Amino acid sequence: MNRSVAETRERVEKSLKRRRWAELRFKTYGLCAVLLGLSFVVLLFGSLIAQGWSAFRQAYVVIEVHYDPAVLNPEGTATADDLAVADYAALVRTSLKTRFPDVEGRAATKQLAALVSNSAAQTMQKRLAEDPKRMGQRETLRVLASDKVDQLLKGRIDRTVPEADRAVSDQQLAWIDALVKDGSLSLAFNKGFFTQGDSREPEQAGVWGAVVGTLYTLAMTLALSFPIAVAAAIYLEEFARRNRWTDLIEVNINNLAAVPSIVFGLLGLAVFLNIFGMPRSAPLVGGLVLTLLTLPTIIIASRAALKAVPPSIREAALGMGASKVQMVTHHVLPLAMPGILTGTIIGMARALGETAPLLMIGMVAFIVDVPKGLTDPATVLPVQIFLWADSPERAFIERTSAAILVLLLFLVVMNATAVILRNRFERRW
Repeated sequence: MNRSVAETRERVEKSLKRRRWAELRFKTYGLCAVLLGLSFVVLLFGSLIAQGWSAFRQAYVVIEVHYDPAVLNPEGTATADDLAVADYAALVRTSLKTRFPDVEGRAATKQLAALVSNSAAQTMQKRLAEDPKRMGQRETLRVLASDKVDQLLKGRIDRTVPEADRAVSDQQLAWIDALVKDGSLSLAFNKGFFTQGDSREPEQAGVWGAVVGTLYTLAMTLALSFPIAVAAAIYLEEFARRNRWTDLIEVNINNLAAVPSIVFGLLGLAVFLNIFGMPRSAPLVGGLVLTLLTLPTIIIASRAALKAVPPSIREAALGMGASKVQMVTHHVLPLAMPGILTGTIIGMARALGETAPLLMIGMVAFIVDVPKGLTDPATVLPVQIFLWADSPERAFIERTSAAILVLLLFLVVMNATAVILRNRFERRW
């Protein structure tokens, strides 16, 4: 008997030991999976910050400009329209040649002028248009350097490689070193990255146009998808009878949530553009397409939130004499609102990161101007990132990473707003 008990105890202890080891292995695997996931996240953000932080600084050149009437208004009769198309680039070349008087010849002058962005001429034209009294006067301006100079100062162009393999010539290196030495060339905060639209020139490209287009598009999406999705969820969950038609609707909603996003882009192209003739590359159409994309997600999340409200709430409201509509609007919906907001922010986050459906409706167009309304041509941040990532200029690499950081910040602000609203509703009830 004692031997049988001892054998049984030994088997139980071995079994417990195996179970403990199995539990320990399971916890170890789970911990390793979490650490692996965190390491990938850290690697992702680290690479983005390492490549993108330099885009927030830009090389600027300080030059002294003479608004020479002999160049801008040789006849003395130029109108405002004539001055708008005057040769301001000649003023830039003159200013640089004054700084380096030993430069002679067309080729050398062209190399010298290539140190400054062509936006310098636009800056002069704008300042003269603002104050025509500047004609004939001198002024010290800080203008953008070219993208090659900017990349050189940031260490992204190797000075030690042979001249033939370098984007900047030896003569240009000497001029750049001279400008840096006397403080005329330096890196400063790149305000234009946050205030300007897109450009073919990397040093002039900014994200503001894409940010405004994103705001318009998401505002249109939220204004349509939120009330429609919540109304559909309330009807299906609280009022609709259970029959084969409602079952068919539920199945279709669940299936639409898994449809590839490009299908919605094709639908928008066929319906909104080809049939209704809406403007291409407009936030209005982009918002309509993203509304179709986000509706299933928000409906499913809203139904789950409504279903999570205890039946006792409904029974108590009805027992106190409330109608079914009053029961839903005054009691069930406020309690379900935190879950509904969570589902909404998930849907909006998906809309924020979508590119494929917007490409189908023409939002891949090169847009320089910042949109002023829902029908103006615009682009959004994911599409802007796609365009910059496909650009051959090296300076666009850092701007691509910086735009991704702006997009992630956009997403964090959206999530924080949703959390604040959700907590506010939770405190009320």
